[in-house]
This record gives sequence, structure tokens and C-alpha cells, in this order.
Amino acid sequence: MTVAVETGLWQLDTGASTVALRHKAMWVLVAEGVFATVRGGGEVAADGTVTGTLVLDTASLDTRNGMRDKHLRGADFLDVEKYPEITFAVRAADLGADGDVKVSGELTVRGISRPQTFTARLSQADADAVTLDATFTVDRNEFGITLNRLGMMGGPTTITTTLRFTRTAA
Repeated sequence: MTVAVETGLWQLDTGASTVALRHKAMWVLVAEGVFATVRGGGEVAADGTVTGTLVLDTASLDTRNGMRDKHLRGADFLDVEKYPEITFAVRAADLGADGDVKVSGELTVRGISRPQTFTARLSQADADAVTLDATFTVDRNEFGITLNRLGMMGGPTTITTTLRFTRTAA
């Protein structure tokens, strides 16, 4: 797939975008959830460089289990009162001829920022819309989320995204 993404400003289409997480505990328990409130946008410059920001409202995490959601939003995990947002600041996005996009940036969770690089798949692109799909892992310990009672919650958290951006007027 060879495409050229148009220069200009791009806005996240919140109705067509999702950010989900999955974390497997020691046994068969799997916590899955979706951030209901996601916003963002970016810019493709004339020289082809890409910058942008994706923002997740931490209080909008929904795992379909009220007690778990309350705990995940508390101080042991996301601490939404103190840290209402998770952000990913895109520093570069390089499109390969095969439709893969290498995305580099900085992920900030609980006020701690770490570099994050992953590969996304350009699943749709035209002059007015771009859709990227990605799955990558995050080590929650790097962001101060270290609760691991009885060794049950170790390992990485898998993040799965579908992000649709639409071109906006300058």
C-alpha cells in the first residue's frame, strides 16, 4: 500500500476511535477496559514530519465492573483525582511502503513520562481521513503502578487502538 497523507491539521474522530486495555492476572482473570473519553489531533507538516497528542480521560476507564473500576481509578492504579489524563505526545510517525507506521513519542501516566515506540497499521487513508490500528504493551511499573498482591498482577498491559483522524480546515 503506497499512500501519501495530506499535509495539514488532523482531528481525532472520537466516535470512530477506541483505546482499550487488557491485563492478564496470574491465573485466568483478565481485566479488559475501554477509555470512553479520548481526544486528540495532530499535524502533518509540508516536510512530512508528524506531531500530535492523544489524551485519555482516566476517569472514563470502563471495565464493566463497578468495583474494579473504582479501584483502578483510585490511588493504587490511575489515581484519577491527582492525574485526570493519560497523554501520548507523538514526536514522529514514519509511513512505510507496506502501510506500517512507526510511531515514536512520549507516554505520560500518573505524571511520569517515558518514551514509547510502536508500529501501527494504516488501515484506511484518503484525502480527508486516516485510520491507524495498533496493539502494543506497556509496563505499568515504569509509571509507578506497582501494586501486585500475591504476585497476581505482574506482566505487561496490552493497549489496542483504532484511531481515525479527519482533516480539518487550517
